[in-house]
Amino acid sequence: MLEYTIFEDNGFLIEEDGEIDKMAKTIAQINEKIRKGEVVVVTAEEIIDIVEEKGIKKAAQEVDVVTSATFGPMCSSGVFLNLGHSKPRIKLGGGKAYLNGVPVYTGLAAVDIYLGASALPEDDPRNRIYPGRFSYGGGHVIEDLVAGRDVKLVATSYGTDCYPRKNLETWININDLNEAILFNPRNASQNYNVAVNLSDKVIYTYMGMLRPRLGNANYSSAGQLSPLLNDPYYQTIGVGTRIFLGGGRRDRLRGLERHST
Repeated sequence: MLEYTIFEDNGFLIEEDGEIDKMAKTIAQINEKIRKGEVVVVTAEEIIDIVEEKGIKKAAQEVDVVTSATFGPMCSSGVFLNLGHSKPRIKLGGGKAYLNGVPVYTGLAAVDIYLGASALPEDDPRNRIYPGRFSYGGGHVIEDLVAGRDVKLVATSYGTDCYPRKNLETWININDLNEAILFNPRNASQNYNVAVNLSDKVIYTYMGMLRPRLGNANYSSAGQLSPLLNDPYYQTIGVGTRIFLGGGRRDRLRGLERHST
């Protein structure tokens, strides 16, 4: 069953051919159609074809809600995990811990850790064997967790009277954790830079290989599906906007970051 967020009572603006018009349909009216079960809902991909066929104004009159499920994991993405206590207890704060061989940050509380998407195993050669493979890291561990796969936890600590355990080796699963919180401070970007290579030689970057003579492009953007790109005047998106992230019911944007190049 689809669930819809009830928005605040205000209208919205629409731009076509350089002109901005106030539309007759308000969000309050859309909310009422949601309550009555009469709302017309399409996906972000579907609305593109509808607009091309009927134009922006006609599409806005016929369609009430456009769903947008875009997500671009970026280099600052990560996840906070609360593992719960072992028996006997171990204090991970100040110790060391690894998930599937990938180091996590333990400078938090007793059983809280943070895993960054760009973290690499300590024995990974990086690009010492040029240009490197980078076959497994923090982003892959997050993918394994979200997929419900078991992940191996190895931890060491200094031990105290209240946390006597100094070593822990076990398997964890996201379904057994107290908390798993995706933390993505850079994902509220309207757009991000696109990298291309105009030279005659291959360039290896932290985002991957750039082929010579515009052979490919590396970018991070949902493009025409991006809700931020499609709301350049912040008419429906802003601080306090309800969003869904990582399967959670709702969250709120604390701020928006826009890039222009």
